[in-house]
Amino acid sequence: MNNLLIDSASPRSCPPFTDQNVPPPKEINISIQNIGYFTHYFCRRRTNRKINMTKKSSLKSMQPKDIKTAPGIPGLPSPANLPTISPEVEKKLKAIKEKLDQFKKKVLDKFGDYIVGIALLPPEKPKGEPQKESENTEKKDENKIHLLIVVDDTTSQKMSKEELFNKFSSAIKLLAEETDKDIAAQCALLTDVWQSCYDAKYDLNQLISVSVPIHDTGMLAAIKIAEIHKSMVVKKFEKYILSYVLAGSLTQGKATPTSDIDVWIVIDDTDVKKMSRAELKDKLRAIIIGMGAEAGEMTGIKNKLNIQVYILTDFWESLKEANPIIFTLLRDGVPFYDRGIFMPWKQLLRMGRIKPSREAIDLFMSTGEQSVSRVKLKLKDMGMEDTYYAILTPSQAAIMLYGLPPPTPRETPEVLEEIFVKKEKMLEPEYVKILRNNVELRKKIEHGEKKELSGTELDKFINDAEKFLKRIRELFKEIEAKHDERSILYLYDEIMTITRDILKLEGIEKAQDEQMVKLFEDELISTGKVPARFLRDLNEIVDAKQKHDQKKLTKTDIEKARKGSSGLIKFLIEYMQRKRGQEMERARIKVKHGEKFGEIILFDTIAFIVYDIDAKEQQIEKAAIKPDGSLGAREKSNLEELEKELAKAKFPKRVFIKEPLFEDLKNLFGRDVEVLLQY
Repeated sequence: MNNLLIDSASPRSCPPFTDQNVPPPKEINISIQNIGYFTHYFCRRRTNRKINMTKKSSLKSMQPKDIKTAPGIPGLPSPANLPTISPEVEKKLKAIKEKLDQFKKKVLDKFGDYIVGIALLPPEKPKGEPQKESENTEKKDENKIHLLIVVDDTTSQKMSKEELFNKFSSAIKLLAEETDKDIAAQCALLTDVWQSCYDAKYDLNQLISVSVPIHDTGMLAAIKIAEIHKSMVVKKFEKYILSYVLAGSLTQGKATPTSDIDVWIVIDDTDVKKMSRAELKDKLRAIIIGMGAEAGEMTGIKNKLNIQVYILTDFWESLKEANPIIFTLLRDGVPFYDRGIFMPWKQLLRMGRIKPSREAIDLFMSTGEQSVSRVKLKLKDMGMEDTYYAILTPSQAAIMLYGLPPPTPRETPEVLEEIFVKKEKMLEPEYVKILRNNVELRKKIEHGEKKELSGTELDKFINDAEKFLKRIRELFKEIEAKHDERSILYLYDEIMTITRDILKLEGIEKAQDEQMVKLFEDELISTGKVPARFLRDLNEIVDAKQKHDQKKLTKTDIEKARKGSSGLIKFLIEYMQRKRGQEMERARIKVKHGEKFGEIILFDTIAFIVYDIDAKEQQIEKAAIKPDGSLGAREKSNLEELEKELAKAKFPKRVFIKEPLFEDLKNLFGRDVEVLLQY
């Protein structure tokens, strides 16, 4: 935020909105139809009379403590609460509207597509200065109109950020002075807005969320609704929210005023005890999406708020496999809230430390080919960088496809030579030499040993890169041919194991592989427990296995089996979790004793007693279940032992509470114990 300086003509930076009782005004397109909200906004100046004057200030001086929002989520004032508009005030508001219209037109005429948004900032909160100083300055600043202009600097290549900022600040200052001396306009670069989020500084986001947009390409609306929705989510689920991230076309520089607003939320599910992870995801997702609709109604923003909710375990699985969607999120996403999870992942991605999936590997290859085509059109000083990555990333992809983690750039030539030249004899030494020459040349340029790159040298590196990529594509086919047959066997075994476990939960203890498809259809598909589309996925995997045994397996068969396997496996695992949770509820006796809630979990031969399920440190005991239904001698236990028993135990199909157990409940929890019935 070093460049985010207020214009020198402005006596002070735009103050934060700190009134805890007055919500921000609704977005206006400077129309008299919104005159009520406009009046509500400007009539606050009558109460904010005492102003602390300083010579210079900037948005970067604002600290989080200086920007306060109203309790809960700010809404809009109802017409009944709006101030009455006198003829004098109405005349003044129309004059202000005309000034803003004139200024907006001048800015857009001069800078056009560079302007992301123009926002009217909230009035300042009075400070506690001496009365004399306040009286001398209040009239001077009472009519100040503070504006924030957000400038898109992401496409600028001809000048530095500082030069660009100074250019826009000076020009906009002149336009403001030409329009009206009371207009105090200041600039903010879009990259500085994002960088403040990367640095976990959300002052500017909060300020934008309570501003009134008078021109918006979609970015201000996105920040406003996302900031409000984030506040709602964090306030309700602060313990579980790990990251709240703005993503999609907005952060990629491809958004339009009607673009959807994409946000991603990662929830910590690592300590979930009372429900399955699938249940937690479903419940939280429904609540959070409902909050999104509420935020849209409050702000009046019509753009669709697309909310993706991930539990940490699912997100981690996708991250390990480097799902392309997750790759894109980490690459382009901007965190509006982060507890130290998102930014480390983003940095690891930049470092190439996340192992890609097959899709990600293909992406690496396409990136190389695209780089080669782009390098022919770039300036010579950019060519070397592109040719370097054009052959480096596919080389790392080949190593990862082989089954090894990606090495560092300097290590890649040696690893490539060791595996594919010496060990597997699948690659000629000349291609390792091409890669090594690129690495060495880039190092020389980076360290200043080589000052420039000639056109002849550049042409040679481009030709070598094209030659290298052509050979690497052939190498990929050779590697894949070795892995395909083995991978289909691993996939088949995994699916059969999961399906067999599910059938056991349905009461079928033994099932042969040749019976699996029919049992899957009869017991799970026909009964409506599993969607019918998954039967096709299972058949494709079984068919691929049979063709493998017959040595008739083709590339198409493999791709079909892989395509449906991930969704099938994920659904079956979640089904087992839900099924297991239902079985556990049958064996759980919940009780109330005094102001505490406890429970007894009954297995076949052993019971676990939890005296207070809400206690930070659980008191857990175990006891054998006698033939008459009563509990034997109790022993101390712990949560780890209970979880181990839950993982391996079989729950009885029916649980009966016999008379001796009632007596045990009284002895354990007192005579006033109450048994809670489950519905």
